[in-house]
Amino acid sequence: MTMSTYRAPRQYGRPGAATGTFEAAAGAFDAFVTEVFGPLPRADQRKWARAYTQGLLITPGRKTVRALAAAVSESSTASQALHQFVNASPWDWEPVRAGLARWVARRSRPHALLITSAVLPKRGDRSCGVHRRFDPQAGRTVNCQIGIGAFLATSEATVPVDWRLLLPGEWTADPRVRSRARIPGTTPGAQDSPCDQALSLVDALDRALTDSPDGPHGPHGPDAPPVVADLTGIADPARLIGGLTARQRQFVVAVPGDLPVLPDPAVSVGSVPHPRTAIAVSARHLIARRHARQPHTPVITGTVRLPGIPGAFRLLAQWPSAEPGSGRIWLTDLVDSPPREALALARLHPTTADTLKLLEDHLGLRAFEGRSYPGWHHHMTLVSAAFAYGALGPAALFGSARASRAVRAPRAPGQAARPPLRGARPVPHPGPRPVPRPVPRPVRNALTPTRTGRS
Repeated sequence: MTMSTYRAPRQYGRPGAATGTFEAAAGAFDAFVTEVFGPLPRADQRKWARAYTQGLLITPGRKTVRALAAAVSESSTASQALHQFVNASPWDWEPVRAGLARWVARRSRPHALLITSAVLPKRGDRSCGVHRRFDPQAGRTVNCQIGIGAFLATSEATVPVDWRLLLPGEWTADPRVRSRARIPGTTPGAQDSPCDQALSLVDALDRALTDSPDGPHGPHGPDAPPVVADLTGIADPARLIGGLTARQRQFVVAVPGDLPVLPDPAVSVGSVPHPRTAIAVSARHLIARRHARQPHTPVITGTVRLPGIPGAFRLLAQWPSAEPGSGRIWLTDLVDSPPREALALARLHPTTADTLKLLEDHLGLRAFEGRSYPGWHHHMTLVSAAFAYGALGPAALFGSARASRAVRAPRAPGQAARPPLRGARPVPHPGPRPVPRPVPRPVRNALTPTRTGRS
């Protein structure tokens, strides 16, 4: 299964190039704003939500508040009004994000809920949640904010729908710091716990899709999208897996090589291994040992258990690494499904990096100029809404982006077969491609006719 990548539309970077395309679908954009930002209580808030989202979509270059205001209004006070709307206006972003998730799920059925982290470099130490942390991609310690994002992977795009901001201890322990950054006392996940924040994202999406008019036969319930999470390096994977197991959610989670696992190759799923035979080894050691036994197998799997977590799981990795992201080790509860289904879900996760790149380069993900906790969430909500409309709306601002292949969630035991997804393609087996046999070249001899030139 080839990973999908997104390519930036050509109109970005040229002033006003997207305006004509956008204005042609103004009615659809108004309907989108009405549905997603309808929970905002005041008319002026809905007005500036529309203006900010439109500005993100049509303004070339850096997405400063002044540039957005100039692109959508001729008023000299528009810049001040937009700044006040994002940084100071007391509107709740959670109902807006729930409406955004429902809009995305209705436009294109989600195949997975992807959880990832976003490193947002910052200058100074006054922005809410800023701290110094080692960034594996940059290879150095950076001054940054860490956002934990929830993305719905659809056949058309991987769309961000919800966010959490990682708040280290110094941002939550001191009441004066909390007051200055306007951090609520009841903030969910307001501690240095990416696992709690990731589980909070899963719960929020479940509530949003449960409230969908589609009812129990919609994206929630038996058809709830499986969770695919990669928080390697910032979260405890065992704690995350334990939380997903307790919620009875299907999942595929990236785990570090030193994760202790209990090999369970001979015991059937659902039984408990004898404690004398359960010797914990690292996930990397188990994968390497399985690869030594079957060196020509491209996908290494093994049934394992985790200390302190009930149930059996499947450990899997592609060996050797042949695609971006496939070199990671993954753990899944899909033990009754073919390994290729879990691996296909894992291959969806790198599409979050493609979306984050688009958000950074063309929708102002890092352009937020405020310092408060509500301001950060307001900006992330508006950026996510702009991307959702650009990717799935009729304006086709992301028309040059290639859609991701549809991946079907494994059926639960006893669940009726579902109709084929629109536009779905069969997931190919991740095994090696057959090497074409060379065609022998003819050997000339005295009896072989030769081609003569013109006489």
